[in-house]
Amino acid sequence: MISPNGSRPIGILMSGGIDSSVLLAHLLDEGYWVQPFYIRSKLIWEREELLAVLRFVRRLDSPWLARLVTLDLPLTDLYDEHWSITGEGVPDAETPDHAVYLPGRNSLLIIKAAIWCQLNNIQQLALGTLKENPFNDADQRFFGDLERVLNRAGRKKIEIIRPFAEMTKRQVMQLGRIYPLEITFSCLDPIKGLHCGSCNKCNERIRGFAEIGQPDLTRYVSHFVTAFTKVAG
Repeated sequence: MISPNGSRPIGILMSGGIDSSVLLAHLLDEGYWVQPFYIRSKLIWEREELLAVLRFVRRLDSPWLARLVTLDLPLTDLYDEHWSITGEGVPDAETPDHAVYLPGRNSLLIIKAAIWCQLNNIQQLALGTLKENPFNDADQRFFGDLERVLNRAGRKKIEIIRPFAEMTKRQVMQLGRIYPLEITFSCLDPIKGLHCGSCNKCNERIRGFAEIGQPDLTRYVSHFVTAFTKVAG
């Protein structure tokens, strides 16, 4: 990455969750000029995610932070009856991580944001991918291949960077504990704007706060999970 102050801007894909939010705040603290993106695909949790991104961006209130760019990439015709569209059979806390995999979504999101960067003279696109991500479209070989394809197809060069690629969830949450993590959003089945408290992602979030010994101020619908969170905190 270019050194702070007078550097070229860095794009970042935002999900509203902890990892990308911590990455955004960390890059700003390091003095980088950051252009955030949120891509809408008409999935069941996106309204709450986008609101979380907007809240987090407003809270940071940095002169080095560009206005959020929202892009549309609807996947309803592709995913059809998938749980991410219908809300039926959402992976719960007992499901393995591979149950939350969304086919091709990483590629599609990156391509959309990367082309915007190429068209607007941004040479780097940052992702909050972690070391423990189990999917094939989250390793170094995948990102290297995709970067080469993008650079062969586009007029401007783009570099895909993953500053947290060697970090675990716990390490990222430790780094991010100085930020307002309670206003981030990571739930697969939100209920009236709140975390459901029972899905795979809520479970991951709860465990994350417990592991770093920080009170979880997230508002969950499930009373059981809320009680567990207070004990864990």
